[in-house]
This record gives sequence, structure tokens and C-alpha cells, in this order.
Amino acid sequence: MVHARLLETGVIEPADIVEPAPASWEDLSRVHTAAYLSNMRDGTLSADEVAQLELPWSTELVEAFRIMVGGTIQAARLASGLESSSGFRRVVCHIGGGLHHAFPNHGEGFCPFNDVAVAVRDLQSRGLERAAIIDLDVHHGNGTAFVFESDPQVFTFSMHQQHNYPMWKPKGSLDIGLPDEAGDSRFLRELEQSLPVVMASNPQCVFYLAGADPYEDDQLGGLRLTRDGLRQRDRMVIEAARDVPLVITLAGGYARHIDETVAIHVATIEEARSAATWHRS
Repeated sequence: MVHARLLETGVIEPADIVEPAPASWEDLSRVHTAAYLSNMRDGTLSADEVAQLELPWSTELVEAFRIMVGGTIQAARLASGLESSSGFRRVVCHIGGGLHHAFPNHGEGFCPFNDVAVAVRDLQSRGLERAAIIDLDVHHGNGTAFVFESDPQVFTFSMHQQHNYPMWKPKGSLDIGLPDEAGDSRFLRELEQSLPVVMASNPQCVFYLAGADPYEDDQLGGLRLTRDGLRQRDRMVIEAARDVPLVITLAGGYARHIDETVAIHVATIEEARSAATWHRS
């Protein structure tokens, strides 16, 4: 629905769209354990593992999420210039991704694989020295924080609703747990103070998880941001990362009216498009 709306409204043209290849099992092994990948591939997850994942296993599910991881990998390569001869900085949006609850040895919360973590590891294998992850989904990026907790070259920033899923929140480089019903002003004030700290880590690529679920009418979130507040949030992140390759993934969104989730995601990509066009001119 996001893809269709982007085309209908002229935010993007068909030529702007890149169809990703699925992540290989070797790609996934940069983050996930061999035993877990074997269970995912063969459908031998335990009942407890399926319950923790909160998705029913199927071959189609696995293949769909391999494509989703592949999209983030390809977006990161494009943004960083590894698949482009162009010299200017790119903003690349993945219509999907942001699977931040996946750990090396298990999936959680609708996230079988951690696409951003896999993409960071892919860039590191190609010479990237420093990366930053800005996670503004309403839920703490627990899997991502765990993956990179011992990697000083990856700065992980999560700003989230503190009293919400997940219960265990591993420590990242910078964590801000906001109170229920924080609203636009509190959220944006905290973000304004935090973004310079993130960018002071001198990342060579920034990954932004632009969750739609801080929205005031989201079923799984309680931060109560307006759509205008979310758009301002996106603008602030994109501006902060203006001199660095930027990969945007959409992450969560569960508004009571699905059209509002679609509109929030489309607005994020509109902001990215505007920034990229301005930078090229």
C-alpha cells in the first residue's frame, strides 16, 4: 500500500524503484547463529520459539523476510556508494525493514531476522569503519542493541516508550526511554538534544528506523505523537545526517486505521525525497 501510494501521488517514479534480491543464508550468518538459521530454514523451531516470534512459521514467511533483509542490504550498498559510481551522497529508503527485535539466536516481536544488523555487518565486510543506528520506533531496539553491544564502531541510539515491549532492554550507546503520552514537544526536544551526540560518533553511514508507531492512534504504542510531529521528527533526522549516507527503513506501524499508517510512512519518504532533491540541486 505504501508502494502504491508513493506512485499514485508522484513522490517517486517507477524508475526510482529497485527490486531487491533475497539475502543469502551466508548474509544472514553475519549476525545469526547457524543453529537458528537451520531451524528457520527447515521449520524446526520449537513451540516456544514460534510464540516468541509471534508469527507462524512457513516457507513463504522465511522467503519474504529474506527479501526484506536483502532490501536493507541493497539500500545500504546504494547509499554508501558501493553500487553506484555517483559521487553525491544518497538517501535510500527501503519500503520495509527495521526488524530490530531479532537476536542472533532467536526472533522476537514479528522480527525473524535483524535486517539492519545484517546490512551493517555487510558494509563492515566491505571496509566501512563506523556506522550509527537511529531507532525511533516506539519499541526499544533490543535485538540491535544486543548485537552491537561489544562493537565500539557501531553507535546504537534508541528513543522509545519505556513502559512498553520489550521487557528486557539491553543497553545501547544511547537509550532514552520516554514516559507514556510524551507527545510531540517532549519527543522532539529529546531528539534535538540527542542527534548531535549520535553524529559526534562520526558515522560513515546512518541507518534510521522511522517507525510509524509513536503515532497518537497507534494500537501498540502510547507516545501520542501527531502526524505533524512525526514528519518533523523525520526532517530532523534527515537534516542531521545530511552529510552522511542515510538508509531509511520503515519499522513498525499499527494505527487503528491502516490508511494513517500508510500516510505516515509515505510522509517519511516524502521528506527523504525532498532532502535528496535539495542536496542534488
